[in-house]
Amino acid sequence: MIVNVLRFRFKDSADAETRAAVLAAMRRAASMESVSFATVGQDLGDPAEGFTHTYLAAVADLEALERYLYDPVHLAADTEILPHLERLSPVRLSDDPDPGLRQAITRMHLKKVQTYPEWGRMLAAIPDTPIPTRS
Repeated sequence: MIVNVLRFRFKDSADAETRAAVLAAMRRAASMESVSFATVGQDLGDPAEGFTHTYLAAVADLEALERYLYDPVHLAADTEILPHLERLSPVRLSDDPDPGLRQAITRMHLKKVQTYPEWGRMLAAIPDTPIPTRS
């Protein structure tokens, strides 16, 4: 199982309607067939860390992760979501003991950035986001 947790905060310019639309897009992405389990909602961490919401999606393996990353539902959701985020912090974890898993996931992510450069630019535009957008 590969679990991706995204803690985030909306931009101040995102009104209630925009925030609801972004959360709905996240829920659509979280409902894809490649996702084993997911949740979208409030972040329960320390408010001083500056996050207000969390998105969690778990996939069974690298094959499911690839389907998840390239699914048209996910691709459409990204363009609805990313422009409205002020801060984004990923946490990834897995029960797979493969020592090369992190590198495989990073390669997959960077391939998506190469395939969809606008997606990479949207990620790079979110301040202080430790997500690689180039190798």
